[in-house]
Amino acid sequence: MRLIFMGTPDFAVPALHALHAAGHEIVAVYSQPPRPAGRGKALRASPVQQAAEALGLPVRHPEKLRKNEEEWAAFAALEADAAIVAAYGLILPQVMLDAPRLGCLNIHASLLPRWRGASPIQSSILAGDTESGVTIMQMEAGLDTGPMLLREAVPITAKTTATSLHDALSAMGGQLAVRVLAERPAPTPQPENGVTYAPMLTREDGRLDWSQSATALDLRIRALTPWPGTFTLQADGTVLKIGAAIPLPDHTHNASPGTVLDENLTIACGTGALRLTRLQKPGRGMMEADAFLRGQPMPVGTRLYHTASAASAPE
Repeated sequence: MRLIFMGTPDFAVPALHALHAAGHEIVAVYSQPPRPAGRGKALRASPVQQAAEALGLPVRHPEKLRKNEEEWAAFAALEADAAIVAAYGLILPQVMLDAPRLGCLNIHASLLPRWRGASPIQSSILAGDTESGVTIMQMEAGLDTGPMLLREAVPITAKTTATSLHDALSAMGGQLAVRVLAERPAPTPQPENGVTYAPMLTREDGRLDWSQSATALDLRIRALTPWPGTFTLQADGTVLKIGAAIPLPDHTHNASPGTVLDENLTIACGTGALRLTRLQKPGRGMMEADAFLRGQPMPVGTRLYHTASAASAPE
């Protein structure tokens, strides 16, 4: 088929490769414009643009699509059979949704209608879901509301992280994109029940509240690492990023939440305890707990805090 591919981050790259390997003619790749990155703030092309250029595919990266009639005309002039969209990052106006012969198909990283929106991978882990998956959806004007064409599930286990789930769903998305074009399944409307929304994430979502249970905190760490990352505060206000931990939900203690309980960095939670296994201080790289403790001991009784105001409050 004659295709347009639209995507920006790493998540979309396997789908681009899969469609190209399947022999489809990709007449254009749309991606977000290069952005400043790194210490020197030099412009860096998106992962999808880099992948497309390596395949010798033409790339377009308009700053906006809204009220961009020139881009609408260029899109329609490509006379594509379909556009495949995966985490592109710009909302497609109706005139573009209607331009390809078969419309625009979205690779969405959830089992719709659960987790429509911006952060389906993180939200599914954070909520304690037992499964996630990919849905190929016929795009329409609403936010991830279009009819479903194909979907496949994967389990979420006690070891699943945002990184591992991202990689699994990214690979699955490519496979399903190829299948949906070959099989042309009939669209199925999304059910009205079970709709949830995955919000845009901010750094504040990663703040650890030690009054929560060890199970809830473990979900937050696994869901929000590496982005936006989870963190706690030391008594002097120093931010400690937490990269991984082991939940001990049955661990009993009488300590205040956030207290270091032993030499293995086991931290008291509202219920149970959390053993920190990877940490990072400002200006340093993420490191294993034993290496971290060699540079900065944290004696039993040390407190970690949710907020600066809690750290400065009298005991």
